[in-house]
Amino acid sequence: MKTTRSYTMTSRARSVEETRSRILTAVVDLHTEKLAGDIGLEDVAQRAGVSVQTVLRHFGSRAGLVDAAFEHAARMVRDERRSPVGDVAEAVRVVVAHYEERGDGVLLRLAQEDHEPLMRRITDHGRGLHRAWVEEVFAPYVDQAPDPEALVDLLVVATDVYTWKLLRRDRGLGRDLTEQRMGDLVAALLPRHTD
Repeated sequence: MKTTRSYTMTSRARSVEETRSRILTAVVDLHTEKLAGDIGLEDVAQRAGVSVQTVLRHFGSRAGLVDAAFEHAARMVRDERRSPVGDVAEAVRVVVAHYEERGDGVLLRLAQEDHEPLMRRITDHGRGLHRAWVEEVFAPYVDQAPDPEALVDLLVVATDVYTWKLLRRDRGLGRDLTEQRMGDLVAALLPRHTD
């Protein structure tokens, strides 16, 4: 009897976590497709395959949902952008893959940041996350640079979503060529270290 109850509780907990994850993913996905002001709880519930009451039961309020989705998205981005420290080619490959998956959504959020406080919060966090990623991944080169802060600034630009956009969307280059050009930018900043 005890084993059955334990299994039932574990199964229930797993089901609750899966529902919660579906709701958070729905919020993140909707913010890559629509303006923030056009997304209602009904949209989130429909995308997640649950009722609005279920969304509110899990998160308490719209504000609670937004906060949880913010944390969920930040974890996803950190996980997607994990790169070996000092591996320039892999870092560029990882960041381009991330932009291929999420770049258009990032651009949509950036377009809203001046009039949507939530979008400003998300984009400010994203800028900080990107800079921290550059500092971590390129640390062996930054540590040897005569002006580490200047090098970080330039690496941030070379690997930024707008750089990807200029090459991939504005110029219409393919993914491989976009990756190559961004890699060339990074390599030009690290000539002594990437031979």
